[in-house]
Amino acid sequence: MTISTTTHLNFTGTARAALDFYREVFGGEVQATTYEQLGAPEGSPDADRIVFGSLTSASGFTVMAYDIPGSSPTKSAPAPGARREQGMTITDRPFFLSVRGETLAEVAAYWEGLSAGAAIIEPLAASEWSPGFGMLTDRFGVTWVVDVQPAK
Repeated sequence: MTISTTTHLNFTGTARAALDFYREVFGGEVQATTYEQLGAPEGSPDADRIVFGSLTSASGFTVMAYDIPGSSPTKSAPAPGARREQGMTITDRPFFLSVRGETLAEVAAYWEGLSAGAAIIEPLAASEWSPGFGMLTDRFGVTWVVDVQPAK
């Protein structure tokens, strides 16, 4: 028996934009179903919002996204959910999304894409534990850790 997990992100009206943005960064295919497609009345406030959305890439990246019914869109530049202070990461977020690759060149491309409009918490750079580690909160309010698999 095997088990897999997929991160499911909740948005306030920006799920489609977030999925399209993540597709630009990671590649892959977006699947999206709106509330209207599942029977919400045409013209209702949430009709065009995403009830089931996902992105799956050939490299194995998968994320799901959803628009919370009745919610208002988030600001275009979210306040960081994490910050660096006195050598520690201080956060109010219950989770970070982690993207780990084998080389700095590999993760640098993901970093470059995710950093568009993001609040940088820690720039992507060598650290004590990894040849490359960085942390940011993207323009949709999701906090990411991007790093290189450290040598054993």
